[in-house]
Amino acid sequence: MHYPHKLSRIKKLRKVGFRARMRTSKGRRIINRRRRLGRRVVTTS
Repeated sequence: MHYPHKLSRIKKLRKVGFRARMRTSKGRRIINRRRRLGRRVVTTS
């Protein structure tokens, strides 16, 4: 069985982490939208 390419945790965080989101205006919009929704709504699936 072949496993998918394992992405480095650091690379992933640099791409989609909090700091990466705060860098762009669209990213900040995403964060603010999630904050408005609240933690209960965002984390529960």
